[in-house]
Amino acid sequence: MCAILPMPHNNEMMRPFSDSEFEALLNDLESDRAERKEAWAGSAPAKVREAVCAFANDLPGHDLPGVVFIGARDDGTASGIPVTDQLLQTLADIKTDGKIVPPPTITVEKRFLKGADMAVLTVFPADAPPVRLEGRIWIRIGPRRGMATGQDERILNERRRYRDLPFDVQPLPSCDITELKRTVFEGEYLPNAFAPDVLEANERSMEQRLAACRMITTADTPVPTVLGVLVIGTSPRSWLPCAYIQFLRIHGKEWGDPIADEEDIDGTLAMMLRRLDDKLKAHLVTAVDFVSETTERRSSPYPLAALQQLARNAVMHRTYENTNSPIRVYWFDDRIEIHSPGGPYGVVTKANFGRPGVTDYRNPHIAEAMKVLGFVQKFGMGIATAQKLLHENGNPAAEFQVEDNFVTNIIRLAS
Repeated sequence: MCAILPMPHNNEMMRPFSDSEFEALLNDLESDRAERKEAWAGSAPAKVREAVCAFANDLPGHDLPGVVFIGARDDGTASGIPVTDQLLQTLADIKTDGKIVPPPTITVEKRFLKGADMAVLTVFPADAPPVRLEGRIWIRIGPRRGMATGQDERILNERRRYRDLPFDVQPLPSCDITELKRTVFEGEYLPNAFAPDVLEANERSMEQRLAACRMITTADTPVPTVLGVLVIGTSPRSWLPCAYIQFLRIHGKEWGDPIADEEDIDGTLAMMLRRLDDKLKAHLVTAVDFVSETTERRSSPYPLAALQQLARNAVMHRTYENTNSPIRVYWFDDRIEIHSPGGPYGVVTKANFGRPGVTDYRNPHIAEAMKVLGFVQKFGMGIATAQKLLHENGNPAAEFQVEDNFVTNIIRLAS
């Protein structure tokens, strides 16, 4: 079994390692590109996540993957543990469990090395470091791990200008840093993004902290990024005209029927999502059944949490590039439609869209911000969670109409 979760950097970096290359890393006990764990037990899960975070940050600048071997002793010999499908899936879940942000690029596989099976987790350098594990930035210091200092963070921040960055952390050259709300950054974002002990360190300036969270390019050239404007901007739509949600409540089942409620929902990412939540709650009319039971039983035409998951999924995965189209939420009498600009991305195709375990990130840093702000608990679970909630509420499964440049999600009333 091999669980591959790619976000390619270049063809050479992403090519599979040969057995001899893996064994060379196993034998090099001083390498800062290898981590060995005898078994998946005790402190291993925590230490492996630290190693994944450190390899993703690639402070030494190797621009090469780091490798974690499960089933290898400290001297590089095999411990002979059983490598089960469950272990491989557990390792693959490191990408999506939300503890490491933005989600790391990894592959997980079983290999026969040094006469025994091993689980091998390969970690690729992040395009836009730093990467954080539960609010802490881990790095490699020779053959061991450690937490990044302020100077280490500055190096990682500077390195971003030499990468082919995703659109969500591209700079907006004509935008000034005064367009960012520092009170929101300090009061809402920072306390959730970094561990308390990291925040207490006084060696980092505000610009360095903004850069570490990718809200600006670097501390020395503090140009706001797309992410910065979306998350803490004073007026995101002034810079990104598509950054809003159009909500319509239509009285009827057809286009052209009377509109009962209409609103363009904009603001920062958190403001927009909270205002949409309020709008969804307001239109979820609760039916009360006093007849069939002695105590009243309340039911809802749609489970609120499912609608939230599907709407947030649209915000996370939509394209913000080369479009003025908003996300559209149209509520009819018999269904809700969510229209999202941007078609399938990366490993997600029309054929496998919505399939559990198949996910990729057009906007990895927006995904990270939504996790930091509490709108996402685990990555890659939104659709599956929504489908489960719809089934429990008696609704049909959500339908997806997937085209090259947009996705329409239809949620229907229970029949």
